[in-house]
Amino acid sequence: MEMKKEITEIPEKHKLNSTTNDAVFSESPLDYKSRWRSIWVMYLTMFLSSVGFSIVITSIWPYLQKIDASANASFLGWVVAAYSLGQMVASPLFGLWSNHRPRSEPLVCSIIINVAANVLYAYVHLPSSHNKYYMLVARTFVGFGAGNVAVVRSYVAGATSLKERTSAMANMSACQALGFILGPALQAGLSFIGEAGVSWDLIDLQFNMYTSPALLGAVLGVINIILVVSVLRDFHVDDQGRHINAINDISEERVGMADDLDGDIDQSAVVTSNLLFFVFLFMFAVFETIATPLSMDMFAWTRRQAVLYNGIILACVGFESILVFVAVKVISPRLGDRVVMLAGMVIILCGFFILLPWGNQLPQIQWADLHNSSSHMTSLPSGFKAALPAISNSSTEPTGCPSDQTWCLYTPVIHLEQYITSDILIGIGYPVCNVMSYTLYSKILGPKPQGVYMGWLTASGSGARTLGPVFVSQVYTRLGPRWAFSLICGLVLLAILLMVAMYKRLIAFSVRHGIIQE
Repeated sequence: MEMKKEITEIPEKHKLNSTTNDAVFSESPLDYKSRWRSIWVMYLTMFLSSVGFSIVITSIWPYLQKIDASANASFLGWVVAAYSLGQMVASPLFGLWSNHRPRSEPLVCSIIINVAANVLYAYVHLPSSHNKYYMLVARTFVGFGAGNVAVVRSYVAGATSLKERTSAMANMSACQALGFILGPALQAGLSFIGEAGVSWDLIDLQFNMYTSPALLGAVLGVINIILVVSVLRDFHVDDQGRHINAINDISEERVGMADDLDGDIDQSAVVTSNLLFFVFLFMFAVFETIATPLSMDMFAWTRRQAVLYNGIILACVGFESILVFVAVKVISPRLGDRVVMLAGMVIILCGFFILLPWGNQLPQIQWADLHNSSSHMTSLPSGFKAALPAISNSSTEPTGCPSDQTWCLYTPVIHLEQYITSDILIGIGYPVCNVMSYTLYSKILGPKPQGVYMGWLTASGSGARTLGPVFVSQVYTRLGPRWAFSLICGLVLLAILLMVAMYKRLIAFSVRHGIIQE
């Protein structure tokens, strides 16, 4: 039976143009519905991926301390970075795979890896030694599975026209932000299970506040696989909205088109976009990695309090991000992608500047290291002894800033008000920069298979998420928050200068070639 090509009942802004080119055809109502159904599956995939990541992020540090007493804040940096290292390696590979095969293949493979790694994470307490390294391996493979983000972004970029792109990317970012809301919120709710939780001896499983989030992430992964297999179909439209053969079609016509477009891409704009995306992800990796240790050091929170309160704070920041994405969809068409992204960078700079330690008040020192130690007491700065809390044997967990971090003895405390204000500002600036960076990047690339290019963008972000936690854990542990956040402020300022210098080059492929007016 021949399918009719009539275009009816499709919103005017989503109509796709027809052309005489054999590789291009008008879109039927059935294709339209199937295309947007597939895009919504990609939204859901991004949502479930972010839930699977964020649902454990606030509990990694206390879980690491519980399973392996030899683990310190420096090793925490490696554990958090392992996720991004795995993603950095996998993203270009999955992107290349998606250019030549149906998207469902790399997506299903990556999600299976993610599910298996989450199950491993729930069992890292079992070995008698070297538990921290098992956690490192688990987080690496969770990150490897998350390399499918490149596939998701390239699919949405290739399945939308230039007019649809910003809105579609903002929707995808909103789904990602919603995942970051529910992740910490679910972790905060699961924290009431407690550290002991319940045990299933038959399979040696401990279901507690640390393992339950990973197991829930595994269940969500299975649901994701079912949806990808049953609903996803491959679609591709060009910048003007004309429906082209699937982006991974390797026919002679499609290969010839790709070859012609490769040389026309502004490689300087591509490199600049990757550098800026690196800075955005590096900054946010520092922010999310240091949240739990910083709050435990500065506010004398226990492990359970840190997981609960930071979960609530990150959930609120995630909700704030959704409002930002809605605002971006309205503001960006009026001001332009570049202006909006530059404004987001300035807001991020303000957020980290506010987080710098000010004043003369010092943080509470963790008394466990000072108990019955007169040598420590005599070495404290003049007038500091009075600031120490009364030592009590009733506490089962020492709290405060550890005295073996020498900067605790002279660095001013960061107040909760500073911390909350910084969270709010970064919660505005980061989502703006995030969505604008890969929206603009996809427009720069134009109507060609973007799997590999999106893989490199994701890899640059993953490299930042690898280096960021290592950087901040080393600098924070040895030099304190003043040095750590000052260096971040300097990096963001350099990114702003780069953005200003390359401003005129960061334009859409079709705009640069005069096909579409900006």
